[in-house]
Amino acid sequence: MLSNFEMELQDFEIRQIRKFDSIWKIKFGGSISSVPIVEDNTIYFGAWDWYVYALKAKDGSVKWKFKGDGSFVLGQLLDNGIIYAGSYNGTFYAIDAATGKELWRFRAGDQIFSVPCSHRNSVYFGCKNGFLYCLNKRTGKELWRFRTGDCIASSPVIYKDSVLIGSFDGYLYQLDAMNGKEIWRFKTGGEIYNSYPFTLYGNVLYFSSFDNYLYAIDLNAKRVRWRFKTGEYGNAGCPLATDKEVFHGSRDGIMYAIDKETGEEIWRFKISISELIATLPVLSKGILYFGAGDHNVYALDQETGKELWRFRCGGPVYEGLTMSDGILYIGSYDCHMYAIEIKTSKEMWRFVTSTSQQSELPPPYESFDFVVKKTISEEEAEENEKYGFDISQTLRDEYSVKSEYSFKSEYQTRSEYR
Repeated sequence: MLSNFEMELQDFEIRQIRKFDSIWKIKFGGSISSVPIVEDNTIYFGAWDWYVYALKAKDGSVKWKFKGDGSFVLGQLLDNGIIYAGSYNGTFYAIDAATGKELWRFRAGDQIFSVPCSHRNSVYFGCKNGFLYCLNKRTGKELWRFRTGDCIASSPVIYKDSVLIGSFDGYLYQLDAMNGKEIWRFKTGGEIYNSYPFTLYGNVLYFSSFDNYLYAIDLNAKRVRWRFKTGEYGNAGCPLATDKEVFHGSRDGIMYAIDKETGEEIWRFKISISELIATLPVLSKGILYFGAGDHNVYALDQETGKELWRFRCGGPVYEGLTMSDGILYIGSYDCHMYAIEIKTSKEMWRFVTSTSQQSELPPPYESFDFVVKKTISEEEAEENEKYGFDISQTLRDEYSVKSEYSFKSEYQTRSEYR
């Protein structure tokens, strides 16, 4: 390790890696991050092992499984007997929900990190290449596409005859669902990154941005009703709205209860460690359920935020949470689908995907690339080769995963990057 004196002699710069670059570089594994769909005693979900599964709800046995050409990272759509699913290899599938047979496929321009939605005869999804695609549900033929200003890692939602989508360019777009023409856009202060469709309650859309705010937007008046500030690391959770409250989990590890009319905080609950909360909460009979990055699923009192119980999984629980007939179905990064009885919090069964190898997760903070610029002589080059020592590589190894906050703390007395 270099001494402080040697560090001062180096000509170096700090270059910030663009946010979210790591989410496009996932590694193979059997993790589950999609929200399971429960219908007709069957559970449907995709996994990172390239499969879409259909399980019997009573015991978790396999009805069928469909193998695609890449990981199914986010949730799927079940519409009129057809499963619609986008893969990380850029292929969008229509699958018969009864048999697991492929009906058609569409090749998009890049990775798909978007839960699809449907309207009339069309299905919609976003893509890393910045396009929102609209396809014919029956044939898979492209009807139109709309290009935003950056990558899309956002799930569309239908409002009347329009479709809403967020983009890394910081805009929320409202488009005509029939022809894709832009109706309106709203600018936030950061990237919009939602793994599950944002919440509509009446004419109000509740959505978050990486500017650390949760927004309540009146879509009729095209104005902000209120915005609520969360902690650091941005916002990527999906809020749940009721008659009185909005429940929202954030990347700062806090579940917030917010007054739906005023945007004022009612209560907050901090999970056991500083890990992100990205699930869409589930509410049933006065109890709020949600999963978190600390491997736990929590049950809280709706009115007070008091913890009632928690269930421990073997890995983080982000998007994968659904309730049906008193059973909580939980998809975890530990490669298991769990069935939990909510009255007792007891496990009924668990199912493991085709591999128990967990997929790699990006950290919830921004990382930095440490670059050393140094002109060396031929003698120094020979020394480096002789001893196998490279200053630039050493510094990159030491600091490449430092967060913005830890870097400021360690080098605030000498760095101009404050």
